[in-house]
Amino acid sequence: MKNIFVGNLSFSTSDTTVEELFQQHGEVHSVRLINDRDTGRPRGFGFVQMDKAGADSAIAALDGVELDGRNLKVNEALERKPRNPSW
Repeated sequence: MKNIFVGNLSFSTSDTTVEELFQQHGEVHSVRLINDRDTGRPRGFGFVQMDKAGADSAIAALDGVELDGRNLKVNEALERKPRNPSW
């Protein structure tokens, strides 16, 4: 399983739209678009989880593709580094 970062999403793009786009390259296990904690508004990025072969194909094919008027930024998601609070 591989996690894919999808950036530069239009605020009007839905989970379903992203899933349909990525399904062209393999089985999509999950789609999670990120919303702001305080306002609930979309933040313009999300994550797609796919099998490795489908993920590699999707990354190669979809980086830079236009979706809802925006050119997507698609790459392998990196592990989030732990936050170090300064207080």
